[in-house]
Amino acid sequence: MKTIPLHDSTNQLIADAVLQKREAQQHLFEKYAPKMLGVCRQYVKDLHHAEDLMLQGFLKVFTSISQFKNEGSFEGWIRRIMVNTCITYLRKKHPIQFSDEEFLFDGQAVANVEGTELEDIQKLIDELPTGYKMVFNLYAIEGYKHSEIAKELNITESTSKSQLFKARKWLQENYIIMNRTVNGDK
Repeated sequence: MKTIPLHDSTNQLIADAVLQKREAQQHLFEKYAPKMLGVCRQYVKDLHHAEDLMLQGFLKVFTSISQFKNEGSFEGWIRRIMVNTCITYLRKKHPIQFSDEEFLFDGQAVANVEGTELEDIQKLIDELPTGYKMVFNLYAIEGYKHSEIAKELNITESTSKSQLFKARKWLQENYIIMNRTVNGDK
């Protein structure tokens, strides 16, 4: 049986967007906006601010789309622009502070998170101190290495590692507290 590959219209849309064809830009926006709003929402608690950042990110995408070299995925390229847009916003709005504070953790094993709603997990991540949240998102969500995080945030690799450790510890502690509250144990 002969297989005929489906034509990937994304490459044509990119080429048309380089030529500033509005219809191509609109199609690319519609295709990637929902995912990119989710990316921005990981960094910014307020949905309206996240939407604004996503729009700013897409403005950057379309003004620099000719710089996309077809190395790696187009979605990954857009995602990196969105992350950088959010980081720039957070740096200007709230200077990122990396805490040396240790959170107490009672050593209790964290229960299975399968029954936990995604919104509850997002609320916990939203409550992370800014430095913890930034490093956690870059490492756990975006898949950056500590060396990349250090470069991106202008910190040392050891600071990145310690912030990630503290973020995980903070999330575990607050997850236990949330479950106790929900189950009426507190």
